[in-house]
Amino acid sequence: MLERVVMNTGPLVALARIDALEIIGLLPVEFICPEEVYAELREGERQGHIPATPGYLHIRPLAAPLSPLAVSSLDTGEAAVIQLALESRISHVCIDESKGRRAALSVGLKVMGTLGILGLAKTQGLIPAMRPYLEKALAAGIYYDTGLVNTVLKAFDE
Repeated sequence: MLERVVMNTGPLVALARIDALEIIGLLPVEFICPEEVYAELREGERQGHIPATPGYLHIRPLAAPLSPLAVSSLDTGEAAVIQLALESRISHVCIDESKGRRAALSVGLKVMGTLGILGLAKTQGLIPAMRPYLEKALAAGIYYDTGLVNTVLKAFDE
């Protein structure tokens, strides 16, 4: 069973935009984010974006400064998520952006995104269906590849 996940900014914002942030907090999972992601979320709130910093989110500092190489190819949040997962020996990260997902996979991390988190919520019985959340996400302008959406819905019998 999935026990801990290091979260990136994008999935937290997406979950907030589809009113699923608190539902996800009911999962038997410890959700962690690096201070860099928390700072991005707080800055977004200061700029008027939807709050996406739930009380269940554990904020952790990195043990070492971010690698300049990682920051040159990824945004700060993604680089920090990957580094925190590696430092903390956490096997799962939640990143939606393809570049960050590829980087995480390349260092041996297991990657899920917003849709994976919603799928987990469905399997745990916290939501009856994923489709309404996906439709809300698409209506809110959140982009997911059509093939991916169809694959996910089929995987969860929807």
